Amino acid sequence: DDWQARLKQQLPLLGHRNWILIVDSAYPLQTSQGIETIETSADQLAVMKAVLTAVDHTIHVRPIVYLDAELPFIPEQDYSGVGAYREELKRSLQGRPVRSLLHEQILGKIGEAGKTYKILVLKTTMTIPYTSVFIQLDCKYLNDAGEQKLRQAMKASAR
Repeated sequence: DDWQARLKQQLPLLGHRNWILIVDSAYPLQTSQGIETIETSADQLAVMKAVLTAVDHTIHVRPIVYLDAELPFIPEQDYSGVGAYREELKRSLQGRPVRSLLHEQILGKIGEAGKTYKILVLKTTMTIPYTSVFIQLDCKYLNDAGEQKLRQAMKASAR
């Protein structure tokens, strides 16, 4: 429950460009100053669902979910349970924007963001590779269409 208390404490402080990562057991401990890692000792899907529920109940941020592009190619015969995990993950993320990138590309985004912005890493008991769920926080009350409209108005007024 310590991780849940820490999430509850941190979430009001986090905003767009911050990240919350729900990672497998082998995810490395990163050393950048803006990255905080918490061992949850909990099931990955349960942690992910709790995080998404908490984010959904905020007034200021919305999640953009990133998954490893490698995940669909992890073979069941080598990693028992990966098929069931993928199905439950798909059900749990239904209706949400989900982006798929190669693992190294996601780590690059996180590494770059961690130079300036807070990254909260929640380590789980998952022992299947490429199952981490990376959540980039975005502004809830100004969506992409609203931002584009604002920029167009600014451009038009400069003429």
